[in-house]
Amino acid sequence: MMEKVIPLQKVNSDFIKSKEVELFVYRLDLNHPYISGNKMYKLKYNLEEAKKQKSKTLLTFGGAFSNHIAATAAAGKEQNFNTIGIIRGEEPSELNSTLKFAKECGMELHFVSRSLYQNKEELNKYVSDNFSDKNYYLIPEGGSNELGIKGCQEITKDIPIDFDIVCCPCGTGSTITGIILSLKEHQKAIGFQILKGEKYIQTEVENWLKHFNNQNKNWEINEAFHFGGYAKLKPELLNFMLEFEKENAIPLDYIYTGKMMFGIIELIKNGKFKKGTKIAAIHTGGLQGNKGFEN
Repeated sequence: MMEKVIPLQKVNSDFIKSKEVELFVYRLDLNHPYISGNKMYKLKYNLEEAKKQKSKTLLTFGGAFSNHIAATAAAGKEQNFNTIGIIRGEEPSELNSTLKFAKECGMELHFVSRSLYQNKEELNKYVSDNFSDKNYYLIPEGGSNELGIKGCQEITKDIPIDFDIVCCPCGTGSTITGIILSLKEHQKAIGFQILKGEKYIQTEVENWLKHFNNQNKNWEINEAFHFGGYAKLKPELLNFMLEFEKENAIPLDYIYTGKMMFGIIELIKNGKFKKGTKIAAIHTGGLQGNKGFEN
């Protein structure tokens, strides 16, 4: 996969200057045209392991607008793997832009009911019953496994400032876990949960940190800016995103980075950060999902 220098872009706003903090966006959305954002990090070691195991197929899971599904399909095409996507929900009469892209990359799409998808034991049985002949390497939803977290530990190493706070949006908890594992003693991570579910990400991160025998307490999960749940788009959020892009030339997506950035600005307004704080916000990509409301 492509390696390139990731730009760090400062958000220049009179309001932020008046609060005497600095806000930067680490533009991981620019690291690859199709395997962008945190997905490149989550897939990096999983793809290496799939090659070691001589697997011919990548099999993974996701919803109809999943950035992970799109990225895995693109990575499979780029690195000569077959790909299978198990998609949550009934097959639509017409594929959306995400699923069309995945299919164009050669991904074989299989739709399962939401009830089956949520029952992990039954879902695993469905996979083993139907795909055992495919010599597949299984990547969990969102690339959220130990190797995905190992990759995410590398996100902060090239940020060219000594930040105090690093922020990222959270859908599964694996990206923020990798970031927490990479922090220096004086640094703190804030994850912005993008779906409903009290303490959901908090519990996931705690479990992963326990798995890695890590006792870090320099992190928190903010649940105040999910805007009603996963992929929910409210006018207030859309207006904020459009204004933010107009002022800073940084596009945001409404599922992940838009909610995070809205949250960061609100926390700055409310005096959450002391004067002189340097905040690095991780742009995790996901812009392919915007096609859903641009059409």
